[in-house]
Amino acid sequence: MIYQPETVKGFEDYLPPASQKREKIKEIAKKYFQLYGFLPVETPSIEFDELMRTETIDEEDEAVRDRFRLRDRANRNLGLRYEFTFQLARLLKQNPNLKLPFKKYQIGTVFRDEPIRVGRTREFTQCDIDIIGDPTVNADVECLAVVSDILKELKVENVEIQINNRKLIDEIIKSVQITEKQAVLREIDKINKIGEDQVKMNLKKYADSNQILSLFKLMSKEVSFFKDNMFDGSQELVDLIQKCKEYGIKLTFNPNLMRGFNYYTGNVFEVSVGKTALFGGGRYDRLVGRFLNKEIPAVGISFSIEAVMGLCEKEINQLDLDKTKAILISIDQDKEAIKLAQNLRKNNISCIINFDKVGKALEYANSYQIPFAIFIGKDEITKKKYKIKNMQSGEESFLAEKSLIAKLKD
Repeated sequence: MIYQPETVKGFEDYLPPASQKREKIKEIAKKYFQLYGFLPVETPSIEFDELMRTETIDEEDEAVRDRFRLRDRANRNLGLRYEFTFQLARLLKQNPNLKLPFKKYQIGTVFRDEPIRVGRTREFTQCDIDIIGDPTVNADVECLAVVSDILKELKVENVEIQINNRKLIDEIIKSVQITEKQAVLREIDKINKIGEDQVKMNLKKYADSNQILSLFKLMSKEVSFFKDNMFDGSQELVDLIQKCKEYGIKLTFNPNLMRGFNYYTGNVFEVSVGKTALFGGGRYDRLVGRFLNKEIPAVGISFSIEAVMGLCEKEINQLDLDKTKAILISIDQDKEAIKLAQNLRKNNISCIINFDKVGKALEYANSYQIPFAIFIGKDEITKKKYKIKNMQSGEESFLAEKSLIAKLKD
């Protein structure tokens, strides 16, 4: 039987224009990461499996449970990274003199062997920022400000930023005398997926009806109630809300918001469009210093290119994509065409040279939506003026090289 090549389920190829749209999203993300002073970091895609699941990282977390596991020739237990955050603990251990606070960003692929859906594949590109070593709410706010700016440039509307606090929800559970905290947190985290009634049914494994009733009654309260009654974590939420106002960012308190990972220790946040989360993150003050035997404050937020592409299709289709600006068509003037192409590139104008017949060259330009065609023939060389054609309008004009460069730079 002859093998017929196919893509592995959950993995994708990206060709133009989808690949161009992905690059544009990365470009916008990188722009704002750098504007806020975040520095680039790169880490391996493969780590020791022990790093992915020790101490503060729970095997019950979906992403941890769905990790891809590997073995190398030495029979060592390895795995593909399912996110970037857990790798920070290794980075801090191996670079203990790193000046804090350290603001880092990372854009790269992560892997999860989980069910696929719109906006979620088994290999996806995550865009992530983290601030390590700043215990103040200012770091939390900066993460949300970066996200807000990215979404504004993408022109994504109907955005809602939901927040909660892990200390607060821990205290709420404790106040109604439920002891199985982690199990309860996992059930509450399912509310958006399976509904409140089903979650209440599931909670009967860990609590009686009065405890469940009291739990949901408390979770319907506003932040002010918890602050007035001095619940742990409530002041952190109040500070976050007030500080975000200074950036013009509106927040919505959602006591059901857990965020999947159990390593979160304080404020958690989720940025949604409709009912679907696009960005997620929070504070994890006990994760990155675990191999140094000390607590190092940290907070971060991330999103995947696939989620933005899948859930904001209308907005992404309106992006001004970076395309090849011009096709240079050589009409038996190859040396001059190469010379012009080199000069255009020195002026940061992207172009390609085509040595085919004119008809084929124009057909090629149309297939890749190249906006301008420049003809380099004997007449053009003699007159020192090039014919340039607008491929959309069909308009043609003759321009000297300096004017040609100015037009293409517009």
